[in-house]
Amino acid sequence: MTILIKSGNIIDGAGRPKFRADLLIKDDKIAAIGIFPNKTADLTIDALGLNVVPGFIDVNTDSDHYLTLFTNPLQEDFLLQGVTTIIGGQCGSSLAPLFYGSLKSIRTWTTGEKINIDWNTINEFKGTLRKLGLGVNFGTLIGHSTIRRDLAGDDIRDLTDSEISVFQHTIESALKEGALGLSTGLSYIHSRFVSYSEIKKLLKPVIRRGGVYATHLRDEKKDLIKSVKETAFVAEEIGIPTIISHFRPIAGFEEQFREALSIIENNLHKQNVFFDINPFGMSIMPIYTFLPPWTQQESLEKMLEYITGKNHRLEILKELSLIENNLENLVIGEAENHPSLAGKTLGEFSESRGLDLAEGLLMLMEITNLRAQLFYNNINSDLLPELLFHPQALIASNSASLGSQAALKPERSTGTFKKFLKLAAEKNLPMEETIRKITSVPAKIFKIKKRGVLSEGNFADLALLKENETVHVIINGKLSVQEGKITNQKNGIPL
Repeated sequence: MTILIKSGNIIDGAGRPKFRADLLIKDDKIAAIGIFPNKTADLTIDALGLNVVPGFIDVNTDSDHYLTLFTNPLQEDFLLQGVTTIIGGQCGSSLAPLFYGSLKSIRTWTTGEKINIDWNTINEFKGTLRKLGLGVNFGTLIGHSTIRRDLAGDDIRDLTDSEISVFQHTIESALKEGALGLSTGLSYIHSRFVSYSEIKKLLKPVIRRGGVYATHLRDEKKDLIKSVKETAFVAEEIGIPTIISHFRPIAGFEEQFREALSIIENNLHKQNVFFDINPFGMSIMPIYTFLPPWTQQESLEKMLEYITGKNHRLEILKELSLIENNLENLVIGEAENHPSLAGKTLGEFSESRGLDLAEGLLMLMEITNLRAQLFYNNINSDLLPELLFHPQALIASNSASLGSQAALKPERSTGTFKKFLKLAAEKNLPMEETIRKITSVPAKIFKIKKRGVLSEGNFADLALLKENETVHVIINGKLSVQEGKITNQKNGIPL
């Protein structure tokens, strides 16, 4: 199929000044860019007055964690923003590679019972996605916790030398099959006590294969500076491009955040550290993270024992009551087996049951078996506009495309890139640099070849925008959004 885009304002993603031209697509590639008054095509799009840009790359998404790659494969929340490629496998949890077909590592987000797992390797996983069909291109990191829990189970212990060797071989094989790098979730239960030495050993095959390292920091509050120093040191010592996942100024810890940011800025001559961020002041948090640290051990089942057991319940309630002032406006985003609760605040939930906030939170933990997500306005939004345009910042929704069946969608799942473009326009920033930040820059960091730049021979992933609103989206040479509406075509591929 051929598509001819006529008289658009070409913003190529590489940062060059925009220019008016036609763009010809043949099959899945950009065939030519120029002026073609006599050219014909199967489909001609009048792009006069529209900006023609590369499709955006969302570098940190949760569509794999929530399994919406399977339950909502069109991923329309991303498409309608002009996003054509998403990256998963973040925070130490990926859907492949697997040893035993277990998805324990995603239980923070959802249950693996929603799908039939018929893969182990990255190649097998990609084969499953091809059969299913995807609305967007999807690339994945290797989840450190996913593999580690297959090797060590729920035990909190160091890996043996032989386990490290198996781990390294697994990473090497996954990278050969197209994985983009390794991710860790160092604040989560099963990785919180993982040593620097283990991370360093496991990154050796990643650096050999030219992959990236993405990490959810061990601590985002009082030990933030220590956590950033650890990450910066591994980036420098190993010499690997490193991305801090959802690096954000938590309210009450702004001073630590500013110092942590200066550590990154002052050491760029020695290290290559980026961070991802979105323009919204809300975190989505697993409900178990509100439990006292001493209860967050081993598994959800073990934590439930603490909650329901008489010996610890009163002590847990006492500690929860100390943070009650911050709990009332928590919003229930997802609650397993209780969809009617989505959108209610914790205050409303508790009052309807005659409970105080601490008791209400504990009851919510019980009835959802600790499988609930809470929306928490805990970020200093005043600092976000400046951070979004920091040279080391990458824009990411840190969300899933939840589809029309979702009871409640976080704004970042539907509006991250829209708001970023709007804020850039309000700052009068050059459109060429704005687009470059969300196209060629992430493509280069993740080594996604022939995407992120409008150039002859590159894949035809592009968006047509009018005043920063998405009009058309083309993925791999086929229309995915036409006149602002989803075409229902699954044109994406696993990368």
